[in-house]
Amino acid sequence: MPTFFTAQIRWYGALVFGVLATATLLARQQQPPPTTPVQPSEVSTTITGDSAGMAPRLAVPECIPLSPDNETVDAAKTIGKVLSDDLAFEREFDLLGRDVIATVPAATSAAAVPFDRWRELNQDGVIYCSVQKVASGVDVEVRLFNVRSGQSVFGMKYGGAVASKRSFAHRAADDIHFQQRGLQGVAQTKITFNSDRSGDRIKGVENRIPKEVMYADYDGENVRAVTTNRDLNIASVWSPDGRSIAYTSYRRGPPNIFVANIYESTGDILTDVKSQNWLPAWSPDGRQIAFASTRDGNSEIYVMNRDGSNAHRLTTNRADDITPTWSPTGSRIAFTSDRTGVPQIWEMSSEGLDQRQLTHETRADRATWSLAPLNQIAFSAQTGPGNDIKILDMTTGTVRQLTFGEGTNESPAFAPNGRHIAFTSTRSGKEQIFTMGMDGKNLRQITNTGNNRQANWSPIQKR
Repeated sequence: MPTFFTAQIRWYGALVFGVLATATLLARQQQPPPTTPVQPSEVSTTITGDSAGMAPRLAVPECIPLSPDNETVDAAKTIGKVLSDDLAFEREFDLLGRDVIATVPAATSAAAVPFDRWRELNQDGVIYCSVQKVASGVDVEVRLFNVRSGQSVFGMKYGGAVASKRSFAHRAADDIHFQQRGLQGVAQTKITFNSDRSGDRIKGVENRIPKEVMYADYDGENVRAVTTNRDLNIASVWSPDGRSIAYTSYRRGPPNIFVANIYESTGDILTDVKSQNWLPAWSPDGRQIAFASTRDGNSEIYVMNRDGSNAHRLTTNRADDITPTWSPTGSRIAFTSDRTGVPQIWEMSSEGLDQRQLTHETRADRATWSLAPLNQIAFSAQTGPGNDIKILDMTTGTVRQLTFGEGTNESPAFAPNGRHIAFTSTRSGKEQIFTMGMDGKNLRQITNTGNNRQANWSPIQKR
């Protein structure tokens, strides 16, 4: 078996051939609880900074509990913090520090916002948020005021079970970003990854820790399990409609590709042959899945229909071709190949034609193509003893480096709005999932328990 192929199998934890099949139980997931319809804003104006190009200065005080019970008080505290974090994440507003906000008296109602004090602090906008207990759970009101005019420029109400408190904040942040900045925010998106946090051992295999597919909110909260079979489950990717996750599992012996339909609590196996099939990648329309397979000898790139039918081969050479990713239009596929002697990123048409080399790094792997309208490829490149994340602009051909030797950095994944990258890094010791902006700034660690890797971002749901 070629050296590169062997290295890649080790890379994805695939050293468990012949493992006894274990039963799988897809974690039963529920649709997000229904909430009351969003109410329209009574005024539709935009808050701006003092001069063109300056981000509006925004104060986000703590959310006010209008009911004295502990559950409502706790919900208000959580919603206020999450809303502030969500608004800070996109960096569209210049948020006032919490220590300064604490010096301003809290508004007991939307009619009692202390605009004079916020004007003294030179703020352009201020958030008023309240939570009130009702029979169905809680009602959450979020308003955005123009500090200079005292005018309400955004007003929404959300309601439902108190357990949905974080989702209320996520919705409010996305609504504010969309209404005020014309931006599709990612506060309501999810990130899938694989984790060994259980700490168990695979039966019959020494020193092998199971990896389970999981997903969480974009900020790492509300972690849920997709697989619970105590085997190797890796390389999970969201479908374009955000309702399914395709992944590689070794629970039947050789690696094969499975799909978990999250909200239906069902699953399918798409490949079931006595060869290795792994690293699925959905086409932008969700109708096809590209993957790597050894069914005809060495590892090559294949494409199959969403249900596993009509699998056909796209690459044919003595080298190993792996890790496919689709272009935003679905007309091209990028992949990793070692046909030049070391792994590099290549691309071809979705029919396997016009194959050409894209990178000339020491080593390059794990390409991921951005969603439309961007046309960029993020990949992992060897830059010394470890790897770093780089971005290739397919329009200009320029390459930018985003990480610079803080641990080893691998497996980049674009946020659906193209403004962020999720990736695996060892900078904190173990392998963990981080996010950062496209400028390499605004670094956030979103996993902490066990080792976690191979992140993939869910799409933004249509409004």
